[in-house]
Amino acid sequence: MTSVIVVGGGAAGLVAAWRAASMGHRVTLLEANGRLGVKLRISGGGKCNITHDGPPKALLAAFTKEQARFLRPSLHAFGNEAVLDLLRQEGVATYVRDNGRVFPLDRPGSAAAVVAAFETRVRRAGVVVRSGARVTGLLGSAPRIDGVRLEREDLAAEEVILATGGASYPETGTRGEVLDWLKALGVPVRPWFPALAPIPLEIPRPAWEGVALRDGELRLSAGPGGRRLAAFAGDLLFTKAGLSGPAALELSQATERARRSGAAWLTYAAMADPPESVDAALQAEARANPRLLAATWLDRHLPERLVGPLLAEAGVPSDLRLKALSRDARKALVSLATALPLGGPRAVPLARGEVAAGGVDLAAVDPRTMLLRGWENLRACGELLDLDGPVGGYNLQAAFSTGYAAGTLA
Repeated sequence: MTSVIVVGGGAAGLVAAWRAASMGHRVTLLEANGRLGVKLRISGGGKCNITHDGPPKALLAAFTKEQARFLRPSLHAFGNEAVLDLLRQEGVATYVRDNGRVFPLDRPGSAAAVVAAFETRVRRAGVVVRSGARVTGLLGSAPRIDGVRLEREDLAAEEVILATGGASYPETGTRGEVLDWLKALGVPVRPWFPALAPIPLEIPRPAWEGVALRDGELRLSAGPGGRRLAAFAGDLLFTKAGLSGPAALELSQATERARRSGAAWLTYAAMADPPESVDAALQAEARANPRLLAATWLDRHLPERLVGPLLAEAGVPSDLRLKALSRDARKALVSLATALPLGGPRAVPLARGEVAAGGVDLAAVDPRTMLLRGWENLRACGELLDLDGPVGGYNLQAAFSTGYAAGTLA
């Protein structure tokens, strides 16, 4: 029987601890917080987006090629169906939304029920759970780890599994310091970088807080009128400081990279058609309905709450009828519908991302066992690895799968 320490009681750590214990090992799970699964409880806006529906090939397609190659063995070993089957066995029913995202059935405490299911498995398997146990360092040097250092004691172990998460939402305990410890031990790492985070704007629109733009596309360019760098079709939500919602989260990493390169500009296309086509359609509308108000036309494509302020900024009277549109006024309407200017971003906050990019370099990890290369008994899994998929349950699935692989000890 091998003594195993799992550091971190989140998605990856819970699965790793359960898997190792179920294979007959003596496992201690160390969690810095007072309870397990703190970040898991807030996943998906507190509803816990457990995973994404579909076969492994579809899930892997959501990641970069390098990340997909790395994830393939663990995802096939413990995929979304295995996760959902485990939850069903513990009494947690789930459903799939139209967009493929899988959630527990909507009811009070649904996210907590997911955590409870994994915790039940962990405790039933005989894992010793120590909450409020913050690890402050690692003991040993390559090729063997000797154990971990806590604030008041050292703990020895024959195997150590690191499932400490990334560097986003530090209030949940994911402070990212483990990356520095590993770097000091010679493990190749990539610096933390914000991903799936809200985007603050240089000139925010606090009066528009809570307004959602739907069924359009957020676009990132290299400055106003510059070349297109990235785009994402999805909902966008105005906040006091800038932008949130799926589209903003998906483009946050690309936006921050562009900002650091010195050229980033955001627009939102409510209409996907090119401006020339929209202009031709607007002229046809003016001939067919000359008395239609410009504000009414724009209201078809943008939320009513934005129409008046946007027309005022563009110098177009809200009571102007289409028959009286000048060329410049028509051009302004088309621009608002096809490239609503949102402006330049401020620094995207690492701490507010749903995940953090960066972490242990995937080339330094065996994708089948999660063993760090050059080490005999040190493994890493979950968000500590340089994995960052899109919004939709992909990152939690990656955590479950890599945690399972890390806990599958001979």
